[in-house]
Amino acid sequence: MSADLQESPNTGDPSETLLEQFVKGSKKTSNYIVASMLTIGGIGFSLASISSYLGKDLLPLGNPSTLIFVPQGLFMGFYGISGTLIACYLWALIRVDYGSGFNRFDKEKGVLSIDRQGFFKKITIEIPINEIQAVKLEIREGFNPRRRIVLRLQGRKDLPISEVGGPQPLLYLEKQGAELASFLRVNLEGLSN
Repeated sequence: MSADLQESPNTGDPSETLLEQFVKGSKKTSNYIVASMLTIGGIGFSLASISSYLGKDLLPLGNPSTLIFVPQGLFMGFYGISGTLIACYLWALIRVDYGSGFNRFDKEKGVLSIDRQGFFKKITIEIPINEIQAVKLEIREGFNPRRRIVLRLQGRKDLPISEVGGPQPLLYLEKQGAELASFLRVNLEGLSN
């Protein structure tokens, strides 16, 4: 999540009235690599399964025709179909750039607009800025780590606003949280698990 300050049409310092943060979606290099590997693997396992059924080598590597169709060929076919379906799902997410969008903090209108690309439609949430009580950094380490910026809202659940993906570097996250808290003139709450 990178904070880019946009020009405000009204007089005054634009950095004091409008803040836009653009959020990356699923069009990331790592997603392209994983989708490509799943596609190649899924097709490879499917061809190995078909080769074991037909008794002909459809792959240039190995001798899949020597595999016994039941159970080895069937399991390879299951893996091939599963890998191909997951790859198709990932390619669809990459195509629509799932999760991309922006956070727009507009002090003149007094509204926080969160806009994200969903799978079938755009998702837009508008919240009055005066309902934001604090900016909070959530850090969870371990097997499934999480590092994100969350807005603490009055009378509602906390609202995460950072991009989805691998954990962000802690220094970068702290800097973004501090800039946002300074812009909104609210407290930056400490790290929580």
